Amino acid sequence: MKKYLSLVLALCLALSLTACGGSKEEPAQTETPAETAETAAEPVEITVFAAASMQESLDAAIEQYKSVAPEVTVVMTYDSSGTLLTQIKEGASCDLFISAAPKQMNALDGSLKDDAEKNPDGLDYIVEGSRIDLLENKVTLAVPEGNPAGIESFDQLAELLKNGNVTLAIGNSDVPVGQYTQKIFAYYEIDEAAIASKLTYGSNVKEVTTQVSEGSVDCGIIYGTDAFSAGLTVVDGATAEMCGQVIYPAAVLNCGEQPEAAQAFLDYLCTVDALACFEGVGFSPLV
Repeated sequence: MKKYLSLVLALCLALSLTACGGSKEEPAQTETPAETAETAAEPVEITVFAAASMQESLDAAIEQYKSVAPEVTVVMTYDSSGTLLTQIKEGASCDLFISAAPKQMNALDGSLKDDAEKNPDGLDYIVEGSRIDLLENKVTLAVPEGNPAGIESFDQLAELLKNGNVTLAIGNSDVPVGQYTQKIFAYYEIDEAAIASKLTYGSNVKEVTTQVSEGSVDCGIIYGTDAFSAGLTVVDGATAEMCGQVIYPAAVLNCGEQPEAAQAFLDYLCTVDALACFEGVGFSPLV
């Protein structure tokens, strides 16, 4: 009996060892998490109103922004700052406004609503804290190719105008470039009405630039950036004493639909990459 029990025990032990030796422990499965698909950002469209003189440089900055925020579509309207201001006041939707002078921005600035001169309608369209001075431009005297009239400076232009010996293209009085020109006339004591026959006008700086490019006038008063973009020769630049600084303020407006996206775009315009687009045509960054 003892021999039988010993035999049974030995057999069980052998079977046990065989089972242990014959089974291989499967390595623990390490779960590889599936790649999480990035949720594409929701498409957003922002409406930007900007001074016509910014068209080439701002378009370049917008093109760069596509790689930063591909979900954002920037819908541009370029025109004189006065025209853009009128459209905003008449109810146009606008997320971001960049004007070629503080005057048009002041007219929408609620912090100035008690100043009847700067904000005559007491409007409050600017998102608090968003207004900045973005760029500075220069008012210049530009001539057609070859400079047929031989114009060399604003000083000379003033004398020629008083003698009726030159034709000049300028901006309308309701657009910034025209308003800077009026200051230059005042500096030289030029009576605009007295030389009206020698003047042609443009509803924005691009129209003035075109007249000079086509040679339909002897010279024109335009921004340095527009002269650069059009390949025109600049013979003189106006000093701050003559017409003041040419400041381009920018602000997010509360009459648009995408204030956060507009602020993000404005923040981008203050970056080194974006500012390079403006510097390339002659703007000076102020941020």
